[in-house]
Amino acid sequence: MAKTLDDIFNDDEFGLLDAKAKTTVVKTDEDRLIDSFMEINNFFEKNNREPSSTSMSEYGLLSRLKAIRENDQHKVVLKPFDKYNLLGHVEIPTPKLEDILDDDDLGLLDIDTDNSIHVFKHTPKDSDRIKADYIAQRKPMKEKDFKKYEVMFQQVHKELKEGKRKLVDFYDAEDNLTEGNFYLVDGILAYLEVSNAEKVLKENKSGSRVRLEGRTVTIFENGTISNMLFRSLGKAIQKNGKAISNTQEATEEALFKNAGVVSEEDVKSGWIYVLKSKSTNPEIASIKDLYKIGFSNSKVETRIKNASKEATYLFADVKVVSSYKCYNVHTQNFESILHRFFGHSCLNIDIYDSSKQRHTPREWFVVPFHIIDEVIELIISGGIVNYKYDEKEKKVVLK
Repeated sequence: MAKTLDDIFNDDEFGLLDAKAKTTVVKTDEDRLIDSFMEINNFFEKNNREPSSTSMSEYGLLSRLKAIRENDQHKVVLKPFDKYNLLGHVEIPTPKLEDILDDDDLGLLDIDTDNSIHVFKHTPKDSDRIKADYIAQRKPMKEKDFKKYEVMFQQVHKELKEGKRKLVDFYDAEDNLTEGNFYLVDGILAYLEVSNAEKVLKENKSGSRVRLEGRTVTIFENGTISNMLFRSLGKAIQKNGKAISNTQEATEEALFKNAGVVSEEDVKSGWIYVLKSKSTNPEIASIKDLYKIGFSNSKVETRIKNASKEATYLFADVKVVSSYKCYNVHTQNFESILHRFFGHSCLNIDIYDSSKQRHTPREWFVVPFHIIDEVIELIISGGIVNYKYDEKEKKVVLK
């Protein structure tokens, strides 16, 4: 008797015809977004409150929640997972027939002719290009490749918690976006491993200028890697992120490495300057040996032109006491060393602008000028790593 197809399929003793759906462990961007939001849910469930800025771990969650709340598309995706109404009311759009027809990913409804010769829509806006570059270029790393970076990220979290590193405002990517440094982007730690940015002459209507252009290799703590543009990464950090300072040991090592005689290959960083305040405020004018120590990429006279209108200059004109041309000095490293060295001599005062807003100026120190002069020379030479300041004796002494 001839077997039917049903007989053949049913008589599969060894399971040769069994079909199993293929599975993948690679997460999509949407999966990672949901996982990220679930961490915030778990925090709320455990603490019965939203994350705050009191610690690094909570600051990361807070930044992430803030970024989600500002992104309408993300809120639509995440609202079904919003157990504690962290996102508030979210309008879930009902698809219309036009939307369904427009959502033709496979191009089944495409025609060969352009519907309009009057609308030019093939070049994305700058903001869309930056966002697309930031998201689309990120790819998951293999577990074995990410392992060494995972250890690095864990160490950075530890050092932040211990106060060895700090979250600092990020500005001027050309000066502060450098290989080997860590950054916080949308609540996620990022490590800039490679920067292939080079100086390029850009011509535009307002005039030509030289700026850094190129791609990077950036590792993120969620196990992704990106070759996004140097300028896109800088703008992403500046918009919703922070720079992460180096440890004291790394800062001093960098200074020591750069110490020595200036060569043709060395890069001029700018000027370290020392200022004296001309303030008529008795609380300020009465302080002996009060100086501001700062760093500028431009000439000092240009930097202080509007001193009387800026809180950092105590809302008063200033006198240039001294300035020093320097090479291979990183702005954040300089500020870090300065505050560590003169930390106990830092001016502690609040001043108020015309709108009654309070300001706490930094980089003003109560230290004799001859000590400041000596310390700046040590910073430029790299010898500062061997010394400390004795504020009681007002002397620079060996460690």
